[in-house]
Amino acid sequence: MRIGDAAAEVGTTPRALRFYEQRGLLPPPRRTGAGQRDYGPAELALLQVIRRLLTLGLTVSDLAAIADRLPLLAADPRPCGTTDPGAARRGAVGAPVVERRIALLDAEIARLSRLRDALRAGLDGEAAEAAEAAREDVSAVSPVS
Repeated sequence: MRIGDAAAEVGTTPRALRFYEQRGLLPPPRRTGAGQRDYGPAELALLQVIRRLLTLGLTVSDLAAIADRLPLLAADPRPCGTTDPGAARRGAVGAPVVERRIALLDAEIARLSRLRDALRAGLDGEAAEAAEAAREDVSAVSPVS
């Protein structure tokens, strides 16, 4: 299967496939007599795993760290799509990379929560100041008896 067809099959672009190859996620595929890349079922399975892991939030750098084990996931993709929370702790392929990504996500969530809380506190403070200013304006223009 040519690069354009393989890319369409897994929902990406030929440029992305060349990038994955350049970054070591995908071994160089066979070449036709004319020098064009030729992808088979094994490469397609590997590409599907790569795309799935990227969709789950891992980065190309994360995947590069476990590139030698990605074919294992292509052979048995259950570990990368499992809903069993203990799977990573029982030796799933790439578990340290996934645990590191989860820790980074938790840190980012905490940072964003603090930012949200600070913004909310600022709005609450501004609302209180605006209400006080409005009360002062109303008392300043009250009819004189």
